[in-house]
Amino acid sequence: MMRIKQLAMGSAMALAITGTAYADPVTVVSWGGSYGEAQDKALFTDASKNSGIEIVRESGASMSKTCLQVESGSVTWDLVVTGSGGAAAAAAKGCLEKIDYGVVDVSDFYDNLYTDYCVGSDVFATVMSWNTDKYGEPGSDGAPKSWADFFDVKKFPGTRAYRANNVDGALEPALMADGVPADKVYEVLSTKEGKERAINKIRELKPHIAVFWGSGAQQAQLMKDAEVDMTTGWNGRFDNAKKDGAKVGYTFNQALLDYDCFAMPKGAPNKDTAMKFLAEISKPQYQANLPFHITYGPTNKKAYELTTAPKELIEALPSHPNNVPKMLPVSLAWYAEHRAEALEMYMELLSE
Repeated sequence: MMRIKQLAMGSAMALAITGTAYADPVTVVSWGGSYGEAQDKALFTDASKNSGIEIVRESGASMSKTCLQVESGSVTWDLVVTGSGGAAAAAAKGCLEKIDYGVVDVSDFYDNLYTDYCVGSDVFATVMSWNTDKYGEPGSDGAPKSWADFFDVKKFPGTRAYRANNVDGALEPALMADGVPADKVYEVLSTKEGKERAINKIRELKPHIAVFWGSGAQQAQLMKDAEVDMTTGWNGRFDNAKKDGAKVGYTFNQALLDYDCFAMPKGAPNKDTAMKFLAEISKPQYQANLPFHITYGPTNKKAYELTTAPKELIEALPSHPNNVPKMLPVSLAWYAEHRAEALEMYMELLSE
């Protein structure tokens, strides 16, 4: 566990500036690897310093763990990073506090990047990536271009990796690979037959899935080590892997457009202070720094006005207007209603 704490002088200065003292630190839980490091550098460290709110940083964020804490009456986390679908499902189960939008200002946020229970932190895409030495650079002749290509082991022979521990982003690619138009995916997945169709498509691919990945850090490592030829995963993880020398490329075509967000467990021990810290990290000046550390787009529109990121980097973000039309926006309504059943079916497949 990493602790980000103020030195006595820094705390005194923050107190003088803000006029507020916060007795207990706020526990903020995110993920590890390049994503957690990016949030620390872009958001958490400076927001803690500027607000005078001391935080304790932990890794291992999980909505299932969040709900276990709530159900057992032993909540120790205050803010938890999660995918939007996981937040929607947790909220439906009653595991989350409502966000106080009298404290947290989202007036400059893009539409649909926050809910009653979750405040968007970044926009990302679930993409298919591949070894460019084997299949070519994105956009080149013969390179993969669709989920149908990902699932086609005759046209693109080689090993695959797929998600292990969650159904989020697992079923939609399978349906598109099976010929379902992007705008009909969630309609089809809303039926038991549609879920079974997606599961069966993944079942066909399963003999070629060499690894089921459990984290974004593992996605990146798989490509750095050339352990598999293709994998699903999150665009920013692959961009950082490429910076580290991985021979990896991906496409936004048919990718799933999604966002991560901050949620607060029901009964968070430092609810009021955590809400103030959430308000701080939602400001555009912090989000403007995020693309320098990982290629995820801001949810606060003003961040684009403040960022000094070069044009090439901005155009590589999933939320850039050139990229959005290529992708399928994730349906939070579907995840709130169907995630539990879909997860059970998917986990049964993995256990076969």
